[in-house]
Amino acid sequence: MKKKRSAIRTVLLDDLEKMHERGELYHDPNAPEGPELGEDFWKNAVLVEPGGKRSVHLKLEPAVFEFFFVEADGKGHLTKMQNVLKAYVRAQSGAQRGGAKRGAAKPAKAAAKRRTKKPARRVAAE
Repeated sequence: MKKKRSAIRTVLLDDLEKMHERGELYHDPNAPEGPELGEDFWKNAVLVEPGGKRSVHLKLEPAVFEFFFVEADGKGHLTKMQNVLKAYVRAQSGAQRGGAKRGAAKPAKAAAKRRTKKPARRVAAE
């Protein structure tokens, strides 16, 4: 099955300038303007700042990436990953309210055991 091509495409600024020079871009200076919004619209308008998302680099195991990529049919796989992470954060936040807080001290006996455990030594047979 062939995918439908979108009319929207990404071009470099240089390519856009060349398209303009060749007359391939169309602009109608007589196009009607949008509707007048009026004072009531602006009186109730609220400034919304862009979301504070953070860009990260994340290395994933191939099987994990493939799962989300296939599940999303190649589009939206990063959104699906983010939704899973958000659900995890919500679940952990709910668990913290009902139980021990994250980062709480571990039982002293278990912590001491981890610190004193030494790796096994190999001894060469003579």
